[in-house]
Amino acid sequence: MADLSKEQIEAKLKEYIDPYMEKDLVSTKCVRNVMIEGDQVVVDVVLGFPAKGYMNELAAKLKEMVESIDGVAQARVNVSMAIEAHSVQKGVKTISGIKNIIAVASGKGGVGKSTTATNLALALSAEGASVGMLDADIYGPSQPRMMGIHGKPESKDGRTLEPLVSYHIQTMSIGFLVDEETPMIWRGPMVTQALQQLLGDTNWTNLDYLVIDLPPGTGDVQLTLAQQVPVSGAVIVTTPQDIALLDARKGLKMFEKVEVPVLGIIENMSIHICSECGHEEHIFGEGGGQRMSDDYDVDFLGALPLDKKIREEVDSGRPSVVADPDGRIAQIYREIARRTAAKLALRSKSYAAKFPQIVIQNN
Repeated sequence: MADLSKEQIEAKLKEYIDPYMEKDLVSTKCVRNVMIEGDQVVVDVVLGFPAKGYMNELAAKLKEMVESIDGVAQARVNVSMAIEAHSVQKGVKTISGIKNIIAVASGKGGVGKSTTATNLALALSAEGASVGMLDADIYGPSQPRMMGIHGKPESKDGRTLEPLVSYHIQTMSIGFLVDEETPMIWRGPMVTQALQQLLGDTNWTNLDYLVIDLPPGTGDVQLTLAQQVPVSGAVIVTTPQDIALLDARKGLKMFEKVEVPVLGIIENMSIHICSECGHEEHIFGEGGGQRMSDDYDVDFLGALPLDKKIREEVDSGRPSVVADPDGRIAQIYREIARRTAAKLALRSKSYAAKFPQIVIQNN
């Protein structure tokens, strides 16, 4: 019998297509090491996205595949994850303490964007990432209520703010600095300055991802974000309804114009399931998000049901991912979080932190 080779093992592993990256683990360079000792094989796999809820299942599948190779008596597969910083728009400086910024946007209000952004952040955290949340909706901040946070942020040096932490998420919002009932009667330049200060003057600590909950539309805040904030990728939230999709398309085109990659589309309120009889009904139309993904060649990240529990839980300050972590809705959010982060992991890395600083001195 011929000796086992690394090429043989890798050829077998190539047969497994990762459901989140939609590519094999060898070509995506996730297979880092293959060790062969006689008929014993050890494989090290490092995923570039948080996948706590999937790693054991992946390890078991790969072990089974390797052990099916003729000549392999036993295999061990070690699966870990390492989240890296990814490239941003040209000429935009990265922010200390943040590896990746993901903007969550919608063309119009009322599609459940803030609820989706909150649960996406919590799902990324549940999958093992260090996560922050910036509420960029200056006129209608909702994160304090949704994350169940009360109180004002501290400033240790009189210049910068400490984020408030809830459910392991570092959070900042204008809602922490003004009364919930007080309207923000500000013009555009004041709003964009407030956004830059909330982002730049907050002491974010070792974040793998900062999720930014954008206000709806394609106005001042979105343009400031696209031109001055180092965004690794954007996610568009829509409902299947034609009128919502029309505006979501505008948001998608805006990000394309300013060279921010769109990681994919999330369809919210996709299907209503009657809590009494279980009857399923597409109240806002059917398959709109998938059609938009196909039309613009972007990924469809997942669909969420129209379920009153999602609304009740987020209104009470305990969003679905933490209120019922083993429930079906939390699992959908976690699937979407893995897919979103996996799509980002496939994009080019940022090497800004690896370049040495050049200092010229006159001796």
